[in-house]
Amino acid sequence: MNINMFEALEPSSSTSPQESPYDPLPAVENLPLPPTFRWGTATAAYQIEGAPSADGKGPSIWDTFSHLTPSHTNNENGDVACDHYNRLEEDLDLMASLAVDVYRFSLAWSRIIPLGGRNDPVNEKGIEFYNRVIDGLLKRGIEPVVTLYHWDIPQALFDRYGAFLDTKEFVADFEHYSRICFERFGDRVTKWVTFNEPYIVAVFGHHSGVLAPGRSTATGGDSATEPWIVGHSLILAHMASVALYTRDFAPKQKGDISIVLNGHWYEPWDASNPADDEAVQRRLEFYIAWFADPVFLGKDYPDVMRNQLGDRLPRFTESELAQLRELAPSHKFYGMNHYSTKFARALSGAPPLEDCTGNVEELSTNSEGRAVGPVSGMPWLRTAPQGFRKLLSWIWSRYKVPIIVTENGCPVPGESQMSVEEAVDDQFRVEYLGLYLDAISRGVFEDGVQVLGYYVWSLMDNFEWSAGYGPRYGITHVDFETLVRTPKKSAWYLKETFEERRKTQR
Repeated sequence: MNINMFEALEPSSSTSPQESPYDPLPAVENLPLPPTFRWGTATAAYQIEGAPSADGKGPSIWDTFSHLTPSHTNNENGDVACDHYNRLEEDLDLMASLAVDVYRFSLAWSRIIPLGGRNDPVNEKGIEFYNRVIDGLLKRGIEPVVTLYHWDIPQALFDRYGAFLDTKEFVADFEHYSRICFERFGDRVTKWVTFNEPYIVAVFGHHSGVLAPGRSTATGGDSATEPWIVGHSLILAHMASVALYTRDFAPKQKGDISIVLNGHWYEPWDASNPADDEAVQRRLEFYIAWFADPVFLGKDYPDVMRNQLGDRLPRFTESELAQLRELAPSHKFYGMNHYSTKFARALSGAPPLEDCTGNVEELSTNSEGRAVGPVSGMPWLRTAPQGFRKLLSWIWSRYKVPIIVTENGCPVPGESQMSVEEAVDDQFRVEYLGLYLDAISRGVFEDGVQVLGYYVWSLMDNFEWSAGYGPRYGITHVDFETLVRTPKKSAWYLKETFEERRKTQR
């Protein structure tokens, strides 16, 4: 799940938050989708599993970060979360009742290798748990899509060598961890994701420090250099994992492996200002192309990054670039996490040393004070399906790789203060989802974008990182006192709309 670093982490507290004016949204049309289109739900291990030390699991950086004093996570943590570890069968049955095609979930590295390293023992109890997840999904006719890393590196690796800050050590340990997962689960898993949102790991974890491991210049790190080192490590670790899978496992297991990248769409803050038009492209390249150009095009980092950052941006060796070029065509899908659209305003003068935006200011309203759409339960997240359609086209035009929307969703304004009865009547979310699915339809049938599937964020309300349990993104309500699950109107809407949308063809 993506939290925007440039605005408050707390959810909107009012059921009627102060609105900026915006153009009226179109009506949901429930436009058709291809008959082969697959829909599903998405979660992340730390956000739902709980059981942080059960059956030999080791601590992750999120176990540490969520227990810091003073709290960095709204005085809450993921020790119990949704207790998915102990309520697995119930959650599998829930997904089956919603007729999902796919479940995208992540593995907790420290549940599989508690100390994380290539010379450390494997925890068979952790393997057993994920075998139960995978087998339970297949028994119910649900495809498992497995993310190897969703922000929760074993604490032991951070303690040993700073995790992502030591590229050589991290790549070697991640390759080993990948091999264990391919060996143990790859006979049944045919769609893999190496990393979820490397931008967030690099920038939120090592620039602003609002997410684990919480590094920034203010906390003893170096916000001017560390994000770029971390990003480089993640790309090379992805490359090593993909090379391993395509060489040693794909020929027999017949699966695919890729990466999930997040990103907003941007509109110029002042539509009449060419500098703001240029800022849109620059921001997209600093945000998305930073990772997507090397991974999907086999190229060096974008020129705008190299020009601004100079020697602070690591360089690929010739052999690394050659391997990136060789592996680029092996990516059969582009994992796309997207939630909203913002305005990009070009900043004047030389960018500060710690700038990570491309010298661009991100704003929720434009030069006329108009927003892109109504605000959700998070201040940064506004309903803007037109931006989603544009981003689909931008990604398709640049990379020509079929897209899977691996995360999309929103919290309802004031949802965290609602009763269960009020929360399950989530019409705001229903409209948001309907409009974004219509945008996919238009992207596919009018713009020629290849979109293979859509995984809603999230299956259920969960621990939303630094925002704790405030924002509720789930299509299933979770009472965090009783842990009772109650599907919301949006869950039934998705079940019904996908049945209908795949029947109708243009």
